[in-house]
Amino acid sequence: MSAHDTFPSRNVLVLVGPTASGKTTLSIELTIILDGEIISADSRQVYKYLDIGTAKPTREQMSQVKHHFVDELLPDQEFNAGQFGIRGRNVIENMFERKKLPIVTGGSGLYIHSLIDGFFEGPAANAEFREIMERQLQAGRVRQLIDELCRVDPVSAAKADPTKPRRIIRALEVYHMTGRPISEHQRERKPAINFTPVMFGLKWDREALYQRIEARCDEMIAQGLLDEIEGLERRGYTSSLNALNTVGYAEGFAYRRGEISYKEMIQLFKRNSRRFAKRQLTWFKRDARILWINMNESRNLQDVLKEISERFQRFST
Repeated sequence: MSAHDTFPSRNVLVLVGPTASGKTTLSIELTIILDGEIISADSRQVYKYLDIGTAKPTREQMSQVKHHFVDELLPDQEFNAGQFGIRGRNVIENMFERKKLPIVTGGSGLYIHSLIDGFFEGPAANAEFREIMERQLQAGRVRQLIDELCRVDPVSAAKADPTKPRRIIRALEVYHMTGRPISEHQRERKPAINFTPVMFGLKWDREALYQRIEARCDEMIAQGLLDEIEGLERRGYTSSLNALNTVGYAEGFAYRRGEISYKEMIQLFKRNSRRFAKRQLTWFKRDARILWINMNESRNLQDVLKEISERFQRFST
């Protein structure tokens, strides 16, 4: 029996959670059970050569089920949440036509929001403006950029995250190119969404989650994260690229430049990973649509799969 026969409605299963919460294994098993395909809502797994540091599905896992938005771009190619939303909705429509169940999984809240709710993509990047802004970043003027955004778009400035300066730059860029705040565009230009997301979140005790995160960091180092970074450098990719300005790679590049010790790299990698997970949880907790699944190390995988499958089925019949 296909997923289309079992779940005839235009529902999309969305599985979210912080880093190291177990999304990859669960999503693959769900895809096999429900005859679906995976849409990866991970802003870094879409890039080639970023395997260990993004906890990308293994080749064996990729051979088991079809993954979309994994290994599709080179690290120096531009890709953003707006583009993901547009392309992802086209992929979902194609899956419905082929009677496959779309299963969206990932930890990028902005990408998931773009896909299932939609928002204004805006004009294409302006290379000259970006270059000016990059010089501001390199000079350590993130606070000044936020102050400028506050002047032209106080709504976006109120939500600005200093650890994600390129979102600040994008908001300034849209204002520079259109004369209107991106927050206004986003209110007016949302696309029609012709499917219903049924959202599940993986909920861990914070201490247990942090232990999983630290164990994953150690595993990534043991698997050869630094060798992966060296390979990126040989290909000409540097830490200045947005794709590589992320936890794991940022610390690894800093170590290879001699800016921090090996011990400091490990400490920062773990600390920044924990902080990243905390930001992910803050984002997802704002979404009342998410049905939370209690997780712990002793819980049987099959029980979790059964709970999600049965709860999804109740929404889809």
